[in-house]
Amino acid sequence: MPPPKRKTTSGRVTPKGTRPGQASPSAAVVSEGHAAVNSSSRYTPPIPQAVKESPRWVPILMMVLIGFAVLAIMSRYLIWTDTNLPVVIGLFLLLAGLFVATKWH
Repeated sequence: MPPPKRKTTSGRVTPKGTRPGQASPSAAVVSEGHAAVNSSSRYTPPIPQAVKESPRWVPILMMVLIGFAVLAIMSRYLIWTDTNLPVVIGLFLLLAGLFVATKWH
């Protein structure tokens, strides 16, 4: 027995009688300070500079985490020579510092 036939569609995503890039007047969008942009256009407004910059605490937190990681790893060799727990803590702090570094713009 052959498999059932699938329903095929034309694949049209715009309303009939329009072209890509051309939209109805109800689809116009007005953003703050920018001209009206059609919903089907490919224009992307520029990202404001305030959004691109990270808060001041991001690089500070990154340096603090990496600094504590170095101190924790060094403490294993200078203070606690019989356990590896400071190394594990230091590696987790180092990974946390590197994760915060990826959020810095």
